[in-house]
Amino acid sequence: MDGMGKVLWRGGGMAADEGNKQNNTSDKDERAGPEGEGRRTFQRVNDGMESESRVQAAAAFFMIKAFVLHRWKNYWIRGVLSLAMISGFFLIIYMGPVTLILVVMTVQIKCFQEIITIGYRVYHSYELPWFRTLSWYFLICVNYFFYGETVADYFGALVQREEPLQFLARYHRFISFALYLAGFCMFVLSLVKKHYRLQFYMFAWTHVTLLIVVTQSHLVIQNLFEGMIWFIVPISIVICNDIMAYLFGFFFGRTPLIKLSPKKTWEGFIGGFFSTVVFGFILAYLLSQFQYFVCPVGFNSETNGFTVECEPSDIFVMQEYTLPAVVQNTLRWKTVNLYPFQIHSIFLSSFASLIGPFGGFFASGFKRAFKIKDFASTIPGHGGIMDRFDCQYLMATFTHVYIASFIRGPNPSKVLQQLLLLQPEQQLSIFHTLHSHLRERGMLPPAAAQAE
Repeated sequence: MDGMGKVLWRGGGMAADEGNKQNNTSDKDERAGPEGEGRRTFQRVNDGMESESRVQAAAAFFMIKAFVLHRWKNYWIRGVLSLAMISGFFLIIYMGPVTLILVVMTVQIKCFQEIITIGYRVYHSYELPWFRTLSWYFLICVNYFFYGETVADYFGALVQREEPLQFLARYHRFISFALYLAGFCMFVLSLVKKHYRLQFYMFAWTHVTLLIVVTQSHLVIQNLFEGMIWFIVPISIVICNDIMAYLFGFFFGRTPLIKLSPKKTWEGFIGGFFSTVVFGFILAYLLSQFQYFVCPVGFNSETNGFTVECEPSDIFVMQEYTLPAVVQNTLRWKTVNLYPFQIHSIFLSSFASLIGPFGGFFASGFKRAFKIKDFASTIPGHGGIMDRFDCQYLMATFTHVYIASFIRGPNPSKVLQQLLLLQPEQQLSIFHTLHSHLRERGMLPPAAAQAE
């Protein structure tokens, strides 16, 4: 029985194996047909597509992640450095006019260096002599001229006491012109055959840079001497407009503004305008209350230092204004108390918001022309110094013109400084003329009354 069982068990197993083989064979035959082959091909393609899609999705994810991290890192760097620069700006203001003048000069030199370096890359490829030396020489000449004029105007008492300064002040313009002529002759002597056109191109490059950077930085200092408020408010509203236009553009920007700056949007432009007007109005109110900001910067010959003490002019005295009828009906207010300078701040803010950005657009066009992203990499996340001051120079020029056209009157301190430079006989003649004029207007008693 045991032997028969083993035989039967082996036979059943063999039969089962045979059946499995037949089933496997039938399955293979079924897959071997055209329909089975099509299903296998589709499955391979589908698996390949899924694999490729997964790879593409993963690559896209990591690219987006890297982009977002890089972008937020850049925002973090820009934000931290912006706060640091604003804090430094407040510190410089606290340190007074002398520090402000030194900072303006430093910024001017750095901006000049950044622009000239761009030209030098083109010029140096021809290995032509003297361009860099002449560029810096002309910078010294122009600064000597402008700052010499400032010293003669605002430091007359100091000049009058020092014999060497008297000579320099008297012949200042002749000396300035002689220095420029020396540089002009050096340029002519440096001309190289077959490269004349390029050298004259770079000569013009230097002079245009001097016009943009040095002349306008000198206007910044001229505005400063009219009162620190004329220095602080224009610079602050440009900074505010830059920040607020960026924020409005980042969160709400949809409509491109100008092709030169693809990231600029109408939403940022308009949002920056209203924000800057409000900011300038409030800042003007705050600063108009302090003599330190509103008084013209003068030079005290006794202490040999700057002074910012005066009786504030009318534009820094609170006045009452009657509101238009439409505003009265809407707000139920008939009058409002304002500093006149707050009204002037609206015009300054409007220029900074509507026209000031074109200084940045001009700089963008310049950089695109030479296929560079920034003027330099001095400030991480911000580019070069010129990238931060492209709008400031245009604003400084407008402020200077605005003061000369609508604000500035005779400056007694400046007139006195000029009188002190005259010869004693000339001063005495002016004294008698002024005395007679005041007596005729009744501001001085008649000569007979004085004799009694």
